[in-house]
Amino acid sequence: MAKTLIAFFSRADENYFGGAMRYVKVGNTEIVCNDMKDMIEADIFKIEMKNPYSPVYMTCIDEAKKDLRENARPELSNYLESIDEYDTIILAYPNYWGTMPMAVVTFLERYDFGGKTILPLCTNEGSGMGSSERDIKKYAPGAEVKAGLAITGSQAANAKASVEKWLSQNGVM
Repeated sequence: MAKTLIAFFSRADENYFGGAMRYVKVGNTEIVCNDMKDMIEADIFKIEMKNPYSPVYMTCIDEAKKDLRENARPELSNYLESIDEYDTIILAYPNYWGTMPMAVVTFLERYDFGGKTILPLCTNEGSGMGSSERDIKKYAPGAEVKAGLAITGSQAANAKASVEKWLSQNGVM
């Protein structure tokens, strides 16, 4: 039987919502992934950095930009032993500087995604998927990367219908 993994990077603390800063206890991407976990049978894995970015939004985006410029691979606090048992990986992340956070690249480069299907989901405040779909193909060679779903972060709690439709279109529901 096909198994699905939801792997996601999400950031709580101070976040940007349509022009204003707001503190949140649960990040937008995690909100969507928790809803998704209620919709489908899947394992879930949170991609977390060993040394997380600052809880202050403006500092965080500077740190993320520096990592992107330096092509850094932030160390993760934990790793899955293997992804061999999964056929489909839903990879969810916020848009950082037009792509996924570099911690997601650390995750992708650790495993062999050959023959697997990756469904990208990106939360953002207007920048959409950016180049993340193309970048996933680069960092996960051999994977079939399907068309992603962009969700406005400030609308994450109201995205269930869009997520359900996307999952159905991709044969996960």
